[in-house]
Amino acid sequence: MSLSGKTAIVTGSNSGIGLGVARALAGAGADVVLNSFTDDEKDHKLAADMAAEFGVTVRYIQADMSKGDQCRALIEKAGACDILVNNAGIQHVAPIDEFPVEKWDAIIAINLCSAFHTTAAALPKMRAAGWGRIINIASAHGLRASPFKSAYISAKHGIVGMTKTVGLETAKEPITANAICPGYVLTPLVEAQIPDTAKEYNMSEDEVVEQVILAKQPSKDFVTVEQLGGIAVFLCSDAAAQVTGTTISADGGWTAQ
Repeated sequence: MSLSGKTAIVTGSNSGIGLGVARALAGAGADVVLNSFTDDEKDHKLAADMAAEFGVTVRYIQADMSKGDQCRALIEKAGACDILVNNAGIQHVAPIDEFPVEKWDAIIAINLCSAFHTTAAALPKMRAAGWGRIINIASAHGLRASPFKSAYISAKHGIVGMTKTVGLETAKEPITANAICPGYVLTPLVEAQIPDTAKEYNMSEDEVVEQVILAKQPSKDFVTVEQLGGIAVFLCSDAAAQVTGTTISADGGWTAQ
């Protein structure tokens, strides 16, 4: 399908999953707003290069997703918001009794509260346009728990719950809200960690991927950002008009266990 004439805002999208989803939406014809907390020349060049590659309008708007007022300002600065992809996120790993309070606060703010603020600001624009898609990038950890990730798992479970609520609140409107729950994704950040992890465990890189990084992922294969982008495009299609308030897992069978 063509998303020509639609504007997509993707938070946390100057790299990784967010960038992959933004590229897929641009490839389907949507105008795109990229976002991160930085405001560098390379951020704006990324937008210009994407615009030239896909023949759509691409802008970069800086906003700190840990600040509610900046989350809402991002939506207003964009002007239009037909498709909202809440992707911004950070991670920290520690036992709960040793978990730094400032890390807890930051993870909850960026991974969960930002989606509340952007959604609240975007819905009036979607209603005025008579169409909308809200796509929250959750995680397999929105459906399952692991030790030492209390803040991240709390935030991702919260995102799944909020997705269900928004889906119900918009059920009689041409607006849908869904969460994509990836397993381990091959992002540049993860790829860069493989050699060091292999040295730490005294394993080959292939062994450390299968036995350590993808230990919980039955397929023993990473999810790609292109696959997640394809799911996002599907959720924007007419075929997904009755898909709302739910989760789509892309986790190589992780949550099937």
